[in-house]
Amino acid sequence: MKKLFFIAGLVLLFAACSKESENMVSNVQMEKTTTAPVRVHVSGFTVSQEEFQAPRRAAQSLADYTGVKAIMLAFYSGSTETYKHEQVRGALEEGETLGEFECSLPMGSYTMVVIARGQGDNDVFTLTSPTEAAYTGDHSRETFAYTQVVNVTNTSAVDISATLNRIVAKLEVHSSDGRTANATKVRMTMSAGGKSFNPTTGLTTANTGFANTVPISAAVGNTSSSTSYVFLATDEQNVNVTIETLDNDGAVLFSKTVDNVPFKRNRVTILTGAMYTNDAVNGTFLLETAWLSNENVAF
Repeated sequence: MKKLFFIAGLVLLFAACSKESENMVSNVQMEKTTTAPVRVHVSGFTVSQEEFQAPRRAAQSLADYTGVKAIMLAFYSGSTETYKHEQVRGALEEGETLGEFECSLPMGSYTMVVIARGQGDNDVFTLTSPTEAAYTGDHSRETFAYTQVVNVTNTSAVDISATLNRIVAKLEVHSSDGRTANATKVRMTMSAGGKSFNPTTGLTTANTGFANTVPISAAVGNTSSSTSYVFLATDEQNVNVTIETLDNDGAVLFSKTVDNVPFKRNRVTILTGAMYTNDAVNGTFLLETAWLSNENVAF
């Protein structure tokens, strides 16, 4: 069946069934057996770029915002999953348009869940309920979420508007010195936060921390930038961050722990410092918080 969906206003359309079908069953039977066609349009979502990316605020369409690589729509009746489908940018099924979904639902009350997210090679993402979702691979990604109760009481059209909110915090680790030839990876270990989250609240379901290891893309001698995404236990949370550079065999070349790093959902926290020279004089880290007037704090 053709799928239909857009991002920042969600519209559900319940098309009427044929008159012949209505005449064949009683009202009681219809409530139990009749399905209503449902369209979900996610036409564009607001990206708070002033706080998360560029120093400006703008609404972007799904097609323009390439940070979203996959979109998942699901409907749950209580704990029962009634419908779920995911679209992946660049790998759509025949006849699909990114951001457009179409399905049929029986009469009843549902919780609708929409997840828009980034995606990398070998990523594994699971959505099991309106309160349980997780990145179970090596990395978590930029994530937007929206949930809403939807009641299908008849076959009349129902229009719903919604905005998907970014629910994740972002960490960027910048080196102030040039990469050495033996350094190939950066490991960022958070003492709290997690890679699993509740789509309804946007908060993590496992505040135990995790480690994220990424390759260094900068050329030898150039400064580097490494990124990690974390779901927080509260809207704002202080987390200890350990930064390590590793060689090809995983041996630690440099290690630095920065205590009480402030994170906030939908905000970028930037740590900058020497990572390759291990200079006792210059090996301090500066903290830049895009959500606090770009202050630099020396540790």
